[in-house]
Order: sequence, then structure tokens, then C-alpha cells
Amino acid sequence: MPKVNMVQAINLALKEEMQRDKSVVILGEDVGKDGGVFRITEGLIEQFGTERVMDTPLSESGIVGAAVGMAIYGLKPVAEIQFMGFIYPTIDQLFSHAARIRSRSRGRFTCPIVVRTPYGAGIKALELHSESTEALFCHMPGIKVVVPSSPYNAKGLLISSIRDPDPVIFLESTRLYRLIKEDVSEEEYTLPLGSARIVQEGKDVTLIAWGSMLHRVLQSVEGVDAEVIDLMTLSPFDEETVYKSVKKTGRVVIVHEAPKTCGFGAELSASIAEEAMLYLKAPILRVTGYDVVMPLPKFEDYYMPSVERIRKAIEEVMKY
Repeated sequence: MPKVNMVQAINLALKEEMQRDKSVVILGEDVGKDGGVFRITEGLIEQFGTERVMDTPLSESGIVGAAVGMAIYGLKPVAEIQFMGFIYPTIDQLFSHAARIRSRSRGRFTCPIVVRTPYGAGIKALELHSESTEALFCHMPGIKVVVPSSPYNAKGLLISSIRDPDPVIFLESTRLYRLIKEDVSEEEYTLPLGSARIVQEGKDVTLIAWGSMLHRVLQSVEGVDAEVIDLMTLSPFDEETVYKSVKKTGRVVIVHEAPKTCGFGAELSASIAEEAMLYLKAPILRVTGYDVVMPLPKFEDYYMPSVERIRKAIEEVMKY
């Protein structure tokens, strides 16, 4: 079982599914000859040809619009948007069409597309290259939102996303692409969408995170009997796992790098308050990015939730 990084794990998932299912195709800017901006699709055009790995014009709305049409007529397109800040022109195609096809056709058609895009800060990139606006897509019924936190999870979740009959936004942390390696089986495996995992069990406080913030959380809980949840799928999120943990610990800290206002942490907080209010011993705290446009590279580290900020939030809830 080889140790690979997230780039290699995603490449492996794409290759395996393309070998297994001839209806799986890849399209996006520079995904073919250049292998993608992060080289995730490297080698696939040589193996599967230009009819299944397609370089497109620089038009995000065109990429996703074409993918919607392909999906409705029987293909399983995996569309790459180079950075999350470039995904906004696709919202019309995703919200007005992809998310509604099943409802609009009364179940006669589905739209099995996956839109892959890097998200988040930490690589000191330019404007629009470090966005974390996943909550936008969680708000739209009919779309699943998936965020892996490790190479192993990335492979299993991407395969499940490709096989899912409905649209999936698959968010890949740029910080994690080459940050960690772990054992990833070359044999076929999947991980279910909509299921969280308990990374660490504890009884005093529940910490909920996803993507790169999971690793910040794990650095922050030393000396605390904390239960750490990797959400993995944001929409639909694993309510059972979250509520069970909250009822056990009575304290909650939610960590994400998106802005605080209307970030997905707000939805988690409201849901926990509705379902487990009587079990809470302390206010629910959120450690997030700030309500400003993602700053340019020199200030990224000040914007992102730090280990110190997370520890301060843990200390605050533990006072109750």
C-alpha cells in the first residue's frame, strides 16, 4: 500500500473510475496536455485520449454548462475549476439547472456531475485564488458539498462523488495537496457521502472542522479531553454523529476558514441549538476567518484560524 499525497490520491481515483466506467470524462482548463494547474490530471490524457480528457476554453460557465448537458445525456463529467474564486460564474448553471434537473423532470433525469476545485488559504496565492465560500453551495438544495481532509479520504470520497447521481461540489484544500502523505490502497474502495468521522474521542468538548482546518484543530487539543469530528460532507452533514457527540460533551467549538457571517458554522450552530440545546453546558463558539475579502499573501496567516485562537476558544468553553 503506497504512501501518497492528496494530488496523487485524487489522480488515482480519477484513473480508476475512468478505467471502470467509460462514461466518466474530464474537462477543464489545462487538464489535458498540462495535467491541470496542480498536476492532478497528469498522465490521464495520454492514457484515455482527448475525447475523454478535454482541454476547454477559459470559460468557467461554459465548462459547467457543457458538463450539465453531458450529464443529462448519459455521461459522468468531472469538471475542474482551477480555483474556487473562479467558480462564481458557474453558479447560474449549477443553481438554475444542475441542482434542479431531478425536480424539474420529476425524476426522469439526474445530473451526475462533479465539480472539483481547490479552495482555501495557505499557499500565498493571488486574489481569488484562496476563497473558502463553501456555504454558498450548501444553501442550494440538490447539490452535495464534499471536503476531504486527507489523501485516503480524498480518493474514497471522490469515487463516491463520481458515482453519485446528483451534482457534487468537491473542494480540495490547496494547503493539503502536498502537505501530508498516508497509505492509500490501490484497490477499489469508497467512502459514503453524508458521513462524518470521529478522528479523536473525548468527553469534555466537541470540535468540528473540515479540510485543512482539521489539522489545525488536532494541533490545538493537546491536554484537553476533546472529541474531534471531521465533517467530510457539509451538505448533507452527518447530523447523527454531530448531535451524539454534543450530547456527550456539552461543549462545542466549530472551526472553519471561511468568513464568520453565514459561514457553514452558523448552520451547524443553529442546528445544534435546535436539536441539543438542553445538553449544552456552554455557548457554541466559532473560530473562523474574518468578514473581509481574503487578504493578499502577507496577511493570510493573520486571517486563518490559528492554533492560538482555537485554544483560546477551547479554554473559554471549558470555563463553564
